Amino acid sequence: MLFEEERKRRIVHYVEMHTRGSVQELSQEMGVSESTVRRDLKELEEAKLLKRTHGGAVSLQSVNFEAEFQDKEDRFLEEKQRIARKAVEMIQEGDAILLDGGTTTLHIARELRSFSNIKVITNSIMALNELKDCRTIEVSITGGMLRPDTMAFVGPMTERSLEMVRVDKAFLGTNGLDLREGITTPNMLEAATKRKMIAVAKQSILLTDHSKIGQVSFCKVADLTEMDHCIIDSGAPDGFIGRLTDMDINFTLV
Repeated sequence: MLFEEERKRRIVHYVEMHTRGSVQELSQEMGVSESTVRRDLKELEEAKLLKRTHGGAVSLQSVNFEAEFQDKEDRFLEEKQRIARKAVEMIQEGDAILLDGGTTTLHIARELRSFSNIKVITNSIMALNELKDCRTIEVSITGGMLRPDTMAFVGPMTERSLEMVRVDKAFLGTNGLDLREGITTPNMLEAATKRKMIAVAKQSILLTDHSKIGQVSFCKVADLTEMDHCIIDSGAPDGFIGRLTDMDINFTLV
């Protein structure tokens, strides 16, 4: 039987060598129960040594990896719900808004049924499904190439659709947020679609839970200074919040 610290070191090594590991695989490899592995993964994620997914973990070094939509939706659920509720407070009757294909923006879609006169444009099939039977909201879908990982449309057709509109507010999620490298995502087409959303919006609002802070993914979307507002959960490090203040970035902690 391995001691706890040695077991955790071996879990990190296994995930780094294989880029990912399931709870079942790690349980068998370490000779401990799956509940023990889940507890270890939670503590290792909090120590920023790996990233948990729905059924295991992935290496922090795999910057090109993008978890499937369900995996991402399950993580930091309470934080995403708080962020979404604060975002909805920024929406007014009569607004036209853009929702990108993120999991946090999906929670915004779930909060919109109280409005009676707004337009929603989205590239997200999941957001469309939430709003398709809501008769008080005018909903448009961009079309384009569907990415199964995010259940969102991207690519030239999506960008062409976005060029046809101008919106009051665009709400965007991110895979990575770094003060120097800015807003990043693993996929080039996804990054280009997000950039187009920023371009056609009067206000661009970034939504991110604290797990994205300090992470840098493959493709840059924009500098943080290009966003009009950021909504971040209160788990964000104090040093990061202090730097946002120094940079004169408009943000809300929830």
